[in-house]
Amino acid sequence: MEREQIKGRGAASNPRNRFESLGFEWSDDVPPDERPCPSTQFLDDSTQSIIAYNSSPDIPFTASVNPYRGCEHGCSYCYARPFHEYLGFSAGIDFESKIMVKRDAAKLLRSELSVSKWKPQMLAMSGVTDCYQPIERKLKLTRQCLEVLYDFRNPVGIVTKNRLVTRDIDIFTDMARRQLCHVLLSINSLDTDLARKMEPRTSSPHGRLEAVSELSAAGVPVGILVAPVVPGLNDHEIPGILKACYEAGAMFAGHILLRLPFGMKELFLDWVKRTYPNKASKVESRIRDTRGGKLDDARFGARMTGDGIFAEQIHSMFRVNARKYKLDKAAPPLDVSNFRRPGGVQLGFDF
Repeated sequence: MEREQIKGRGAASNPRNRFESLGFEWSDDVPPDERPCPSTQFLDDSTQSIIAYNSSPDIPFTASVNPYRGCEHGCSYCYARPFHEYLGFSAGIDFESKIMVKRDAAKLLRSELSVSKWKPQMLAMSGVTDCYQPIERKLKLTRQCLEVLYDFRNPVGIVTKNRLVTRDIDIFTDMARRQLCHVLLSINSLDTDLARKMEPRTSSPHGRLEAVSELSAAGVPVGILVAPVVPGLNDHEIPGILKACYEAGAMFAGHILLRLPFGMKELFLDWVKRTYPNKASKVESRIRDTRGGKLDDARFGARMTGDGIFAEQIHSMFRVNARKYKLDKAAPPLDVSNFRRPGGVQLGFDF
C-alpha cells in the first residue's frame, strides 16, 4: 500500500534505524487514516557540552552551536536526518517529531567561552538543525545564546529558514556595528505550494524575503542560500530567486546541490514519488546525472557540488545570475579581535 502524505510532515514513515536490528512497520491492512498522527515531543537533552567541531574542508566553519537536535520544520531533503539515528531514533518522522532540547545551551556556551583554551572564531548556528525552528518562539534558547555571544563579543553566523530570526534584530543590529554577525536566509523556491510540500513547517518564501528586507534595513549583513538545489525540481528557479533576494536587500548568495547521505536516498525519493509522481523519474535521473550515476557522493570536494554536465549547468546558471544581481560576493569578514571574557581586564580595547 502506498504511503500517503501526513499533513505537516515531510516524511511519511519511520524507516528502521541503521544501527538497530529491530524496527516497526505498519501492516498494509491498516489504512493510513487509521494510524495515529504523530504529535511533536520535546525531550530534554542533558548534553554537557554545546560547541561542536568539524574538520570538513567543504564547510566554511569549524565550530558550531545547535540548541536543538531534530527539527520540526520537517524538510523532506534534510541531510541532518541521519544524525537522529545516533540517538536511537529514526531519520523519518522521528527526526521531525522527537526534538531534543538543550535547555542549558546558554549556560554551557558561557562556560566554554570562558575557558582559556577557547580560540575566538566564528560560531555557526544551524550547522545541523534550524536554531529558529517553531519551538524557539517559546523557549528562546537561540536568543539566550546570542546574548552570551554578544557579551563575549564572539562572532556568529546564522543560517535559517524561519522568519522568526527577525525577533532578534535588536541583538543583531548591535553585533553588526562591531562586525560580529551575518545572517543567511535559506530560500530554494518562490513557489509557495512547492515550499509548503518540501518544507512543511518553515516560513513561506514571502515571509523569508520579508525577513531579508527587515534585516537589511536594520543594517545587518544578510545573504541567501539557495539550498538544496534539486535537479529537475527547483533548479530552474535560481534566476528568479536571486532577483527577488537582490530586490529584498540581500548582499551575497551561495548555493548547495542536493545531498542524500545514508537513508536519505529512500526517504527523499519516496517523498518525490508521493508528492510529484509525474516528475519522480526525471528528478531521480537528474540527481544520478550529477552524482556519477549514484544518488550520493560522499567525497570531500564533490558532495556539495556534484559533477557532470547538469551540475555544471546549475553552477553556471547560479554564477551568471549572482553576478547579474551583484550577489557574487563573500559574506563580510567578521572581527574576532574584540573578543573578551566579561569581568576580566582586556588591554588595548575600549569597551
